[in-house]
Amino acid sequence: MLFHYSANACLLPICSLYGAAVTTVEGVGSTKTRVHPVQERLAKCHGSQCGFCTPGMVMSIYTLLRNHPEPTSEQMIAALAGNLCRCTGYRPILDACKTFCKESICCQRKTNEKCCLDQEDDLFDKEEKVSTRLFSTDEFQPLDPTQELIFPPELMRMAENQPKRTLFFHGERMTWISPVSLDELLDLKAAYPKAPLLVGNTSVAPLLVSSACNPHNLSLVKDILTNAMAEFPEEKTKVFSAVLQQLRTLGGEQIRNIASLGGNIISRKSTSDLNPILAASNCMLNLASRGRKQQIPLSDIFADEVGNNTITPEEILVSVHIPHSRKGEYVSAFRQAPRRENALPVTNAGMRVLFEEGTDTIKDLSIFYGGAVSTTVCAKQTCRILIGRHWNKQMLDEACRLVLKEIALPGSDNGEKVDYKKTLIVSFFYRFFLEVSQSLKTMDPCHYPGIPMEYRSVLQDFKTKMPQSIQIYQDTELSQSPQDPVGRPIMHQSGIKHATGEAIYVDDLPSVDGELFLAVVTSSRAHAKIVSIDTSEALKGPGVFDIVTAHDVPATNEFYYSNDPEIIFARNKVICVGQIVCAVVADSDDHAKQAAAKVKIEYEVLEPVILTIEEAIQHNSFFEPKRKLEQGNVDRAFETVDNIIEGEIRIGGQEHFYIETQSVLVVPKGEDNEMDVYVSTQHPAIIQEMVAASLGVPANRIMCHVKRVGGAFGGKLLKAGLLASVAAVAANKTSRAVRLILSRGDDMLITGGRHPFIGKYKVGFMNDGRIRAVDAKYYINGGCTPDESVLVAEVSLLKMDNAYKIPNLRCWAYACKTNLPSNTAFRGFGFPQSALVTETWITGVADKIGLSPEKIREINMYKENEQTHFKQKLDPQNLIRCWNECMEKSAYYSRKTAVNEFNKQNHWKKKGIAIVPMKFPFGLGKRYLSQAAALVHIYTDGSVLLTHGGIEMGQGIHTKMIQVASRELNIPMSCIHFCETSTTTVPNACASVGSAGTDVNGMAVKDACQTLLKRLQPIINKNPKGTWNDWIKEAFEQSVSLSATGYFRGYNENMDWEKGEGQPFTYFLYGAACSEVEINCLTGDHKNLRTDIVMDIGCSINPAVDIGQIEGAFVQGIGLYTMEELKYSPEGVLYTRGPDQYKIPAVCDIPEQFSVSLLSSSQNPYAIYASKGIGEAGLFLGCSVFFALRDAVTRVRNERGLKKTFALNSPLTAEQIRASCADDFTEMVIGSWEEGSV
Repeated sequence: MLFHYSANACLLPICSLYGAAVTTVEGVGSTKTRVHPVQERLAKCHGSQCGFCTPGMVMSIYTLLRNHPEPTSEQMIAALAGNLCRCTGYRPILDACKTFCKESICCQRKTNEKCCLDQEDDLFDKEEKVSTRLFSTDEFQPLDPTQELIFPPELMRMAENQPKRTLFFHGERMTWISPVSLDELLDLKAAYPKAPLLVGNTSVAPLLVSSACNPHNLSLVKDILTNAMAEFPEEKTKVFSAVLQQLRTLGGEQIRNIASLGGNIISRKSTSDLNPILAASNCMLNLASRGRKQQIPLSDIFADEVGNNTITPEEILVSVHIPHSRKGEYVSAFRQAPRRENALPVTNAGMRVLFEEGTDTIKDLSIFYGGAVSTTVCAKQTCRILIGRHWNKQMLDEACRLVLKEIALPGSDNGEKVDYKKTLIVSFFYRFFLEVSQSLKTMDPCHYPGIPMEYRSVLQDFKTKMPQSIQIYQDTELSQSPQDPVGRPIMHQSGIKHATGEAIYVDDLPSVDGELFLAVVTSSRAHAKIVSIDTSEALKGPGVFDIVTAHDVPATNEFYYSNDPEIIFARNKVICVGQIVCAVVADSDDHAKQAAAKVKIEYEVLEPVILTIEEAIQHNSFFEPKRKLEQGNVDRAFETVDNIIEGEIRIGGQEHFYIETQSVLVVPKGEDNEMDVYVSTQHPAIIQEMVAASLGVPANRIMCHVKRVGGAFGGKLLKAGLLASVAAVAANKTSRAVRLILSRGDDMLITGGRHPFIGKYKVGFMNDGRIRAVDAKYYINGGCTPDESVLVAEVSLLKMDNAYKIPNLRCWAYACKTNLPSNTAFRGFGFPQSALVTETWITGVADKIGLSPEKIREINMYKENEQTHFKQKLDPQNLIRCWNECMEKSAYYSRKTAVNEFNKQNHWKKKGIAIVPMKFPFGLGKRYLSQAAALVHIYTDGSVLLTHGGIEMGQGIHTKMIQVASRELNIPMSCIHFCETSTTTVPNACASVGSAGTDVNGMAVKDACQTLLKRLQPIINKNPKGTWNDWIKEAFEQSVSLSATGYFRGYNENMDWEKGEGQPFTYFLYGAACSEVEINCLTGDHKNLRTDIVMDIGCSINPAVDIGQIEGAFVQGIGLYTMEELKYSPEGVLYTRGPDQYKIPAVCDIPEQFSVSLLSSSQNPYAIYASKGIGEAGLFLGCSVFFALRDAVTRVRNERGLKKTFALNSPLTAEQIRASCADDFTEMVIGSWEEGSV
């Protein structure tokens, strides 16, 4: 029997693969052989943007199709639960998946261009020619299982014929042994009791013993239990059902495929979702050692609450006995995690009760919790006391108080809040109480009342379903030439290569002769003097070549772009944890990292250590200048208003989490100080400038090359320059090529992200909802160096009005200087924070005067040609159109009524709905920042080579530039090639930031193409019926230059901060989003039910790319506002240093219904082909989910009579939602309801 398993390569020791056939993405299909249907459909459905995560998506889907050629949508969703994508928002990936599913997916059968899911007759304007098709299924090759790779016959023969033999693998630091029998394994464990038995995950030790006794991985356990559920009556399968429930969300399929049940048990980790339920269910462990067998209850290994010595080092866990449930026995499992799937739990539980026959008297009770302390714990005293009690409200109250007393939680650890865990402990027991009460009623309705109807919905956990989606955009005119690609949903030029693994990123570049690997050594102190650096042990390490410090920098080590420097290597002191102190170069990545860990640095702590915004305010620690904008007479306005509210909101930072970490390869050329720098960056020119300055050579000796970037979002600018300089200094010192690829943990530690933000506001308004005055202060945590912080503060001021006319306004912005890694540019650049503050006080005004938030928004929205608070003219006609269309397409009012109805009928689950408008100004503030150049060559065979200064990081800029050149030169896109962005072809290019890439580079490409066409025109006029190739040949023979540069001077933007006025922006994008959510009041968990977005992006150059950008940004916004939480120790050490602790949205987090409409008939005279720059704007619309959650929480509080105003901060995590839904359980934990609600 053949099984296909998807697996994470990093978790799969190569020694464990003996006898297995390994298929990688390159083996599935390639452009040289045949592109597999999975690869083709992912690319053609636009499921790839930056492309770095695409091979993983391909392998997950491919594996599923090998096992189930016609999968259900549930199987497909489960297969992708372990994959992450930071670019797409998952919708186009799921579109590709749907094409393989056997059941018809509703939204693929559109009748009369209407989505059959949508009940509204007015989804489309009858006048407009709109389209909802971003790809055509007719183009897809069919999936033919007979054409798949076969299992290698030699492995088959080996498995059948060869006698099994013990395998030994000897490595540099360990030995791996794979025994062939249980007896041999027991002998080995007797000889080497400390050697770990490895099944699944890796562990570093001198000797590893791998079990060849075919232990069951968790996927097999899941299948066995599923089959048992079908085979036995329900009464006997309650334990199986509870274990299965935990298995469905434990890791992703890739982890379940290699993780073992035994490993889960023996490791005794508190984060195991299985151990509490297995222990509570009286599962038995069968153990063996040489000459001895024993059977013990699984609960015994948790008897002393720290994991005792019940199992000796020589013993092997041979099997686990999972019992049938009995009559009158009820079993349940619970968990709450930062993300519903593929996330370690905050707290989990397993509970079992057995009643005296035919009664509700407790005969046996078992309660185990995990996630709370260092291992799984049993509430045994509580259970003992409750035996003999009736299953009623009195028992419930006593149980909750007993269990809180018994399960002692340590103080705050790793930034986690103990109160939330305690609340979950009692909330889980209450949920168990409800489940059992309802089951008792089902068994004997006469004796047991069950639970009220409005309580029942909480017994159902949120499930992930295949989302339904629709995308609406304006079709091209019939008069447009079929060859003209502008306005059409063209596939990303590298899409197929992304899907086949042939797309080259920095770390895919082949190794250079003599190449060295670099590992950085970072500071472990937030603010300290460096007393000494001891590198002696590190230099003795195998393969170590050299160590590089500030003393090795030939020229500039500190870059003064403002008063405070950006620093390559710390010299005498460190100013944050994660600052680079020195670097090790060695012959392999492993050797470099091992040596880096041996560098000893002695510190002398300096005062003060400033980590938070509050501490920066206290110490008056700011980057200059502080900025202020004012209009009207704020103080007088406050005297005349009917009401005033004051408040503050905190917004946490956000990690870029680009899937490709910071990467650079520096190759010295060997003469004239020349160097090639291959780097993952948004700004090759700044890399060139910084590397040249650090080495003390002219910029013309440094050649920067960028083929593509695996995601950036603002995080690959200045930091990429500093890291490239580190590698360049090492390459200069060693005269060798140097490769630096940061691990995810180091990347998150070193680089900083979106600025944490505190907004303080005072708002004056009239009883009818008109806002008359706002006084606000914004504080952003800039970190230890200036980076872009002052600019982010400025933009937060300029964009703070969002969609509203505020007649009297005073606003300050301060960039705080702290001892954290410096924060930097991030998609939206200050707007997502300051506009959230604005929307928060909008809802505060609504709460105060009893109007709905959407009414307050409508009353105060820009209505006619007006001026912004910095005196720039504005025509808000499309803002109003977006708002009205979003209202209509989302059926807002009828759904709001339905939400009210749902909330009346449900006590522990509540829904919320919100609609938010957006005005997003486009511009970089100064003309020189938006200049651009392009270089176009036409070769004598008629092919065209195009290059420009823009960087491809997933946003499809090269695809759009080829579309522009295709239209201008009137030739097919297939004739045009883009090679790379390089400082050798386009010098001094501006950064690809601020949504401006297509706008500015498009103008430059157009200019170059028009120059060439002008030169060709006389030849075309002479031979109008000739072909393109005829004209090019003739031009060459007439000595007409077939190469041209194009140039765009940039937008005429300016801002005078002294006067507080200017024209810092060129135009405005508009949008609106309506989101609906459902929350679980007992856990704080939520589900995104539906989102409708309407965006004005002018005339889209490529609707598939633009809609992908809107959706990807929106889902990143969901992350910012509801999930992604950075946690630091009191000493400034980042705890959340990887996907284990830091959760970005996954497939389970996107709305179940997701609609994006591009506003039709919108023109933008300022940009290429009347388009608009789209990359950033959609992120802010993610806050519609934040306000829908706020709406749901408000409804809970109103129902419970909690009148006190409450503040919700961002991210609005499950923890905050649970605390705000105050009830008896939060009261037990925290004190009073009102304390628990703030």
